[in-house]
Amino acid sequence: MYDVIIIGAGVCGAAVARELSRYRVNACVLEKEEDVCCGTSKANSGIVHAGYDAEPGTLKARLNVRGNKLMERLSEELDFPFKRTGSLVICRDEEGMPALRRLYDKGIENGVPDLKILGGEEVLEMEPNAAENVYAALYAPTAGIVCPFSLNIALAENAYMNGIDFKFDTEVQEIVKIENGYEIRTGNGTFQTGYVVNAAGVYADKFHNMVSGKKIHITPRRGDYCLLDKNAGSHVGRTIFTLPTKYGKGVLVTPTVHGNLLVGPTAIDVEDKEGTNTTAAGLDEVISKAGQSVRDLPMRQVITSFAGLRAHEDGDEFIIGEPEDAQGFIDCAGIESPGLTSAPAIGKMAAGILREKLHLEEKDDFIAERKGILDPDTLTKEERAELIRREPAYGNIICRCEMVTEGEIIDAIRRPLGAKSLDGVKRRTRAGMGRCQSGFCSPRTMEILARELGISMADITKSGGASKLVVGINKDTL
Repeated sequence: MYDVIIIGAGVCGAAVARELSRYRVNACVLEKEEDVCCGTSKANSGIVHAGYDAEPGTLKARLNVRGNKLMERLSEELDFPFKRTGSLVICRDEEGMPALRRLYDKGIENGVPDLKILGGEEVLEMEPNAAENVYAALYAPTAGIVCPFSLNIALAENAYMNGIDFKFDTEVQEIVKIENGYEIRTGNGTFQTGYVVNAAGVYADKFHNMVSGKKIHITPRRGDYCLLDKNAGSHVGRTIFTLPTKYGKGVLVTPTVHGNLLVGPTAIDVEDKEGTNTTAAGLDEVISKAGQSVRDLPMRQVITSFAGLRAHEDGDEFIIGEPEDAQGFIDCAGIESPGLTSAPAIGKMAAGILREKLHLEEKDDFIAERKGILDPDTLTKEERAELIRREPAYGNIICRCEMVTEGEIIDAIRRPLGAKSLDGVKRRTRAGMGRCQSGFCSPRTMEILARELGISMADITKSGGASKLVVGINKDTL
């Protein structure tokens, strides 16, 4: 019997787990996939929003601004990449100025610092590749960019280091109220717990509605993206937005923390909670709309496209807390944009509720810091030579596009909650994320995974489950 079970190992579930690990508590995270960061959290824009878009007085507004403020220190503690680059919302004519001023006014009311409305010439001085017909823009210097994989993984690793259990390939099928809490029935056994944290992304409505008569409804909102090569990464220096609509912040153009250029997303409501397929129409829309705010986009430099799902709740608001008729069940539901930005604040809010409910005591031995995977490129020439002399695997380049070494891949597999699949290695090291999209490095990465995990190459998967890459041959021949 656990004190707390968290459903979902995305960025919000991991953030709650990390904050909860500060206390003396017996807690567990259940995740239906084979790794952390496998749902909404793995396919988003990686933007740390300033906080001017959400309606004043809402949880979205409050947690966005707080999460933005928390991100820098968190990145230092947990060693993940974060850059405060700033953002611009482009207005192309006088008719759009009332909407731009409303954004500014909302930002001021939400407590966003240093907002400015810039004229067209100022915008072009700041971003020469912005649309030539730019009339004005809202400038938010506190906006930034983050690696969503690294953030999610860092939170989960730190929670695990501090005693939180993680169980993967454990899909929740049913939640039943029992005398002292809840019984959670999964495809990998039955668990009992005093409290549940529902951080299940697009499935959060399903689990909420199992225990509460006050129903909620989440629509998966698909967003298509194009990722451009690092040759295009300096085309803009800040995140460039168009004026938002009822479907969200529109198509953006942004640098990434790793030097690529990202364009997207669309906003297409779908029924399938696993519907992450891209479409030609969606990608055409991305390219067309991005060109309205940034000119001369080098779209021939696209190296991959992908789609993610946002958990859009009908009330257009984060739902965090206990339903009146389901005490002990803590929702973290409807977490769409700015959910990534808000995750550190959501973690503190949900853990705070549990602290009060369970009268939790803080640990004396909480480990606040975590070191990420060593990147040899951050070392001096002498330091790198000494590292390779001591550990030769750091001198063996596996992924040529991203210059990822065997030493980094071994660390990714051996570290807490280590990688078990090609995608797990990719999210931790970027091996396979470059121009050739793993065309060169995947066989060698598979060999390292098989060796480190003590399994056959035929058992290596792309992303867990049935996604095996080697089929139709005798395992003994590998």
